Amino acid sequence: MRGVLVLGSAPSAPVLETARLRLRQHRIDDLEALHAIWSDPIVYRCIGGKPATRQDVWFRLLRYGGMWPMLGYGYWAIEDKATGLFVGDLGYADFQREIEPPLDGMPELGWAVAPAFHGRGYASEALAAVTAWGDAHFGPHRDVCIISPDNPASIRVAEKGGFRHRYDTMFNDAPIGVYARDVPAPGAR
Repeated sequence: MRGVLVLGSAPSAPVLETARLRLRQHRIDDLEALHAIWSDPIVYRCIGGKPATRQDVWFRLLRYGGMWPMLGYGYWAIEDKATGLFVGDLGYADFQREIEPPLDGMPELGWAVAPAFHGRGYASEALAAVTAWGDAHFGPHRDVCIISPDNPASIRVAEKGGFRHRYDTMFNDAPIGVYARDVPAPGAR
């Protein structure tokens, strides 16, 4: 039947693995780890500027789960393979941001890593796995990400992942840099 979602039929995040990481679908039991990340001042100072409440993070977790069946893509939970610890999350979204110029039609990447894992290259490793997945699934496209100019660590992750600064704009009354990565058709490189 058209428009009816049958349980178990919705696409979910495929498991991606790297040398050190497992990227998987978010689960309800990720709530506490996600809340710890999104309420940590080291994380939120450059992403929104205020700590996320438990309710905010619950809505985030539900949004992550809803992206996959509605869009066919979304966010992955990042786990350290050796320890099983929750590292952070990373993925694609279409947030319908009110931003000029609009990001319409461009998959937007975003990420957040727990401060305990900063400086280990986990975000770059996860980004490489996710963009390889995106390159295989989206065909020729432009990926984008928005990053605060006060977040040099994320700017380095983006640049290492092939993103280049395209322009500056405003989002939520704050300056933001728009970074993009163009993926041509196979053989057109």
